[in-house]
Amino acid sequence: HYDKVITTRTFDDRLDTIKHVADAGIHVCSGGILGLGEGESDRVSMLVTLATLTPHPESVPINALVAIKGTPLEDQPPVDPLDIVRVCAVARIMMPGAMVRLSAGRGEMGREAQMLAFMAGANSIFYGDQLLTTGNPAHEEDLALLKKAGMRALVPADREAGRPEASSEKLPATQAAQPVA
Repeated sequence: HYDKVITTRTFDDRLDTIKHVADAGIHVCSGGILGLGEGESDRVSMLVTLATLTPHPESVPINALVAIKGTPLEDQPPVDPLDIVRVCAVARIMMPGAMVRLSAGRGEMGREAQMLAFMAGANSIFYGDQLLTTGNPAHEEDLALLKKAGMRALVPADREAGRPEASSEKLPATQAAQPVA
């Protein structure tokens, strides 16, 4: 489905770029956007492609298109939140060491669907006021969501120690979640 959406480079160009990034010792962040008019087989193909990269991407963002007025995809229907949950589950099975990140469009999923995605295998979110062109849930809402899921945000010291930017580590019952700086 890539060539139906991207016209400035080929899919092979994209794969070459990912390989060059990995060969340079840079952590690879590569995932996909759901809701671009792709079918279920396109989603499976995306995950198979990512899972056959050596090594797997460290970060696998799962985005849902947020249709923006005035863009070519403004009339795309919203992605069913359960489809996002399914993709997170399959990504987790196929790439067990990756950070499977709920990314763009998660605010439209609702709290319950986000919790299902965590239970299915997502173990990270991008959070902050805005992700590219769309807003994200409020910082306090995200911290409450992570705490409810038994997760916590990592502090800068965690990143400096080489740990990924989000964590599925279980919180001790008395430990408060702390934001990423």
